[in-house]
Amino acid sequence: MIKKVILPVLVVVSLQSVYAAKMPTPNKEMDTVLTTLSAKGGKPIEQLDAKEARKQPTPTDAVKTVMSEKNITAPSNVTTKDIQIDGAQGKITARVYTPAGAIKPIPVVVYYHGGGFVIADNDVYDATPRSLAEQTKAIFVSVEYRKAPEFKFPAAHDDAIAAYKWVLKNAASFDGDPKRVAVAGESAGGNLALNVAIAARDGKYQLPTHELLIYPVAGSYMGTASYKENANAKPLNKEMMSWFLNNYLADPKQKDDKRINLLTANLQGLPDATIITAQIDPLRSEGMELAEKLKAAGVDVKYKNYNGVTHEFFGMAPVLKEAKQAQELAAKDLTKSFKQ
Repeated sequence: MIKKVILPVLVVVSLQSVYAAKMPTPNKEMDTVLTTLSAKGGKPIEQLDAKEARKQPTPTDAVKTVMSEKNITAPSNVTTKDIQIDGAQGKITARVYTPAGAIKPIPVVVYYHGGGFVIADNDVYDATPRSLAEQTKAIFVSVEYRKAPEFKFPAAHDDAIAAYKWVLKNAASFDGDPKRVAVAGESAGGNLALNVAIAARDGKYQLPTHELLIYPVAGSYMGTASYKENANAKPLNKEMMSWFLNNYLADPKQKDDKRINLLTANLQGLPDATIITAQIDPLRSEGMELAEKLKAAGVDVKYKNYNGVTHEFFGMAPVLKEAKQAQELAAKDLTKSFKQ
């Protein structure tokens, strides 16, 4: 009788240990950022309306605090200027990042920030275009597309495409080379960047030289391995992704639109791509699947996942070695595309 009581207990403990072993944990540097972000007392975004959500502390705020506490500086040889460009239904703002010492005409990257099509802006995502502009010696044009719920799908997508077309026509006005234009984006911005390439192919106008897709929103199915594994991850979790789509889509059925669920889109005839994902991220599985589907469609793809880090890690190079490595990879691939 004693054995019958003890054996089930041992089995349960063993299963719990196996399960716990499968749960990813952030590395020390990533954990410092997450702890700092948590200390700022932000409210769960998925419980707020969009206006209140936009006021919450961001991972960028946490990184700045960590840098200050550790006396870390990030000198920049990049100048910026906010300009007005043509969106799909009127003028929108774009921030032009110009690296010092670049040889004119300068290659251009049209960059789309993240935020689930609802929150964030060029200030929150300043680190990526600023750092990559310096590393690639290319001009980055960061697009402030319209956001939901004020502007529903496909407003952000339409603005992304319009902005790319504007850059092709007007690159020379800011010393850019209209013949060498790439696209890049993080999270929702990664979705927009790939959609721009697809639109260029279908519209038979100039393709980007390269697609840099950083933990892109590539699907709408929230039952993947990484969604299950990271359902409660920070700074992005499953409930937040549902909240983003609920805010952006005018109809729930639009989650099956090929512009949202890129895994069902025609991916043939697209330019080379670099896809970067994070281990502790609900979007990891769909980023990996996107890389596989692009390869199957004949696209030259470089895929790299970084362990021990979360969604939003890419712009954290001053405090996170994985971000520095990821940026170096991205810069190398972008630079190579400008020479081809």
